[in-house]
Amino acid sequence: PRGRLLLGVQDCGKSLAAKAVAREWRFPLLRLDLAAAFGGTERPEAVLREAMQVSVSLAPAVLWIDETEKGFPATDDDPTATRILGTFLTWLSEKRTPVFVVATANDVKGLPPELLRRGRFDELFFVDLPSANERREILAIHLARHGRDPAHYDLEPLAQESERLTGAELEQAVGSALYAAFAEG
Repeated sequence: PRGRLLLGVQDCGKSLAAKAVAREWRFPLLRLDLAAAFGGTERPEAVLREAMQVSVSLAPAVLWIDETEKGFPATDDDPTATRILGTFLTWLSEKRTPVFVVATANDVKGLPPELLRRGRFDELFFVDLPSANERREILAIHLARHGRDPAHYDLEPLAQESERLTGAELEQAVGSALYAAFAEG
């Protein structure tokens, strides 16, 4: 398999999914932050080639490309960006080594259409805000991580009241609530 492209709301678990794939398969996880890699260098093509070579040398591996829209912008005004995208797409299509690519993006409008074309990735997934059941489960996970038994809490109303929160925001809410409860004795 080539990989997956995970699109969706920021802080809803796309990066966590990339980490979970590597953990489940027991493959090394390599993270390529395109914005950081390309932002501070005059040779972004060399940075991408080096990242691809490292991933191939460590194969089997999972290459997690974070915030893909920042490294492969949808506009074709920049000839360097166009070359970089072409290099990546060619590598993605032609690689024969077991490097599974998990690309994440928050803004589908910021991605070039060539990247979204069928065949580039095995699947494209949209990651949305968590449902009430998922929010309840997220709250329980974070309570347990803080040494609290989730069964001692009425999570149903909390899950209902947190309708527009992301998983990361729910994690922070649990931590903040525990600090507030501790301060109140």
